[in-house]
Amino acid sequence: MKVVRKQKNSKSCIVCGVNNPAGLGASFYEMEDDSVVALFEYKAIHQSYPGRTHGGMITCMLDELAGRVIWVGKPVDNPPLAVTSSLKVKFRKPVPFDEKLVGIGRMEKENSHGFVASAEIRTKAGVVLAQAEVTYVKLPASAITSADMVEELDVFIPDDITDIEI
Repeated sequence: MKVVRKQKNSKSCIVCGVNNPAGLGASFYEMEDDSVVALFEYKAIHQSYPGRTHGGMITCMLDELAGRVIWVGKPVDNPPLAVTSSLKVKFRKPVPFDEKLVGIGRMEKENSHGFVASAEIRTKAGVVLAQAEVTYVKLPASAITSADMVEELDVFIPDDITDIEI
């Protein structure tokens, strides 16, 4: 599937932050079907039981994937923001670390107050490891944080990915 646009990373986020040494530093791509895709890898620092990624880190990625669908096709300089209202996760199989994984987020429904999105994490072979349905409330940046969101999200890491097999 063709990549339409790469989304910006933030500086400090546990999932996409480029300056967070404990984070994933994941990159997110808007696809031709209006989904959001991430290619990423958990590390040993994200472990729970030996050889398994912590459920909280899995949930973080699912939340980020679902939350970023609101940005698809929107202006990159002032993206709409929302906060998680509810999140339902299904852990299907153990999620390994030190293995390339694929995350996919899709918009399910949207109105003026919020939206519902789905997300999943798969192996490169397509095996579904975890899924989520997430409900968000849209809010202005001033209701979420006193930080400058434009500056926090003003990190763009170019790469040469033009299509992603999912």
